[in-house]
Amino acid sequence: MDVLVGFLLATLALAGSPGPNTLSLAAVGSGFGGVRGMPYMAGLTLGMALVIGLCGSGVSAAVIALPGLAPVIFGAAAVYFLWLAWRIATAPPLGQARGPDHAPRWPEGVVISLMNPKAYAAMSAMFAAPALTVLSPWGEAMTKAVLLWGVIWVVNYCWLATGAALNPLFRNPATSRAINICFAVALLLSGGLSLLGQIRA
Repeated sequence: MDVLVGFLLATLALAGSPGPNTLSLAAVGSGFGGVRGMPYMAGLTLGMALVIGLCGSGVSAAVIALPGLAPVIFGAAAVYFLWLAWRIATAPPLGQARGPDHAPRWPEGVVISLMNPKAYAAMSAMFAAPALTVLSPWGEAMTKAVLLWGVIWVVNYCWLATGAALNPLFRNPATSRAINICFAVALLLSGGLSLLGQIRA
């Protein structure tokens, strides 16, 4: 039980700490509201299921080890973070006319999870944590995967709800623009630090 509690607390700390996924969720919630942000959250969480599978199976480590591939992946991630930050920074204030596709959609959430270096580092660390069960390696990996994904659902919802709680501030155009820019800068900083950490590793 102590090992399980420690595993869940470590997962909560790693998955819930500010990073590209969590900050983008808060930004989407604050800029577009909780309801319009749900598809993006669902995509982000689905993408994390893929990341968990890639880390648990060892595929992610094997891919990054291929010569010349890591710079391409990190470069694509940097470009995507820049594009998403631009969308967040330029989101219009609430009440202004917006097209139905202006809020980020679920495929964009999947992509940012797959491009997030922090996600791979965190999930790989959790799979390397002490065993939780006396099951076979496959059973142990599946147990950890289910627990990780469950915690990520809770964390993602909390970050989206936190952003949505700021939603009323976005009625004022000047306040809306300032908060959007702050979220965009925070996203770029967290993404940049994550990429830098992976490059140095």
